[in-house]
Amino acid sequence: MPALADQADPPLADSYRALLRAGNCIAPAPATESLGVLEQDLPMIDLQGLASGDARERKACADAMARAASEWGFFQVTGHGVGRELLEEMRREQVRLFRLPFDAKEKAGLLNGSYRWGNPTATSLRQLSWSEAFHVPLASISGEDCDCGKLCSLRGVMQEVADAMSRVADTVAGALAESLGHRAGSAFPAGCDGTTCFLRLNRYPACPFAPDTFGLVPHTDSDFLTILCQDQVGGLQLMKDSRWVAVKPRADALIVNIGDLFQAWSNNRYKSVEHKVVANSKAERFSVAYFLCPSYDSPVGTCGQPSPYRPFTFGEYRSRVQDDVKRTGKKIGLPNFLKPSTPVDGLK
Repeated sequence: MPALADQADPPLADSYRALLRAGNCIAPAPATESLGVLEQDLPMIDLQGLASGDARERKACADAMARAASEWGFFQVTGHGVGRELLEEMRREQVRLFRLPFDAKEKAGLLNGSYRWGNPTATSLRQLSWSEAFHVPLASISGEDCDCGKLCSLRGVMQEVADAMSRVADTVAGALAESLGHRAGSAFPAGCDGTTCFLRLNRYPACPFAPDTFGLVPHTDSDFLTILCQDQVGGLQLMKDSRWVAVKPRADALIVNIGDLFQAWSNNRYKSVEHKVVANSKAERFSVAYFLCPSYDSPVGTCGQPSPYRPFTFGEYRSRVQDDVKRTGKKIGLPNFLKPSTPVDGLK
């Protein structure tokens, strides 16, 4: 690996070896091939159907989305309106950003100090993510104090991508909510606007310990909805029918997945599905994720009563997740908020 990359990469190998020396040598699940994981296309939805002048076509598109959200928790969308040139420009900016020296990324306060790598709370290799990221609140991207270092065009491109993905998220979330009785045209989710969501820039360096290493550990998303643009390297896998399924990349599609808050709001009709990224020994991987989140004090609410969940806010949920991870090393998530008499069937 070139010296420049060595200077840019976070010390993931040091973390890996330290966990081995500490005796935490149980590796993650074996390679995709040894598990017999199948690479599959996710359900494909053309969002142009929602704009059709034919009411039957609009309903068919919305029904297909609701079915995919219920059966898979994941689907792909085309006709999303996010330009390929913009996404390619975002990729170039990401490459430039992540090529900066590790010390600059970690200590210089870039993008409001949103840089993270690996997993500082990992106590075993099953908890180590071979990746680095900038997890940026959208409120800070447009602010004058958003330090992009010498990458003068980065902030503008990020804002364009965030705006475009926000439109996709709002369209999809609105259609899914209306399928469960939410009034058409009214804001959804409550308490969500351009300042409450997040944009995450991910890089997964090539990993010498692949395939027995996670690029990103298995998890569910703590939001309403995630919009993902991934490159063609692959590695994303999701849980379907109690086995891992590898997602086949498609260049013209964005990936949508249901988050924990949408599962709670939908009374478990839509599924927040466990997913992960498998490390690659030969190629680095880039992706951009947009997280549709309400304000911290916003009640998550429900599509109708009776709900299996007690009332809670997004802030309560995030705080409980963080406490659980710190205390046990893993996220518990929605089961913490079930009403006492509610069974946990169907929860991931």
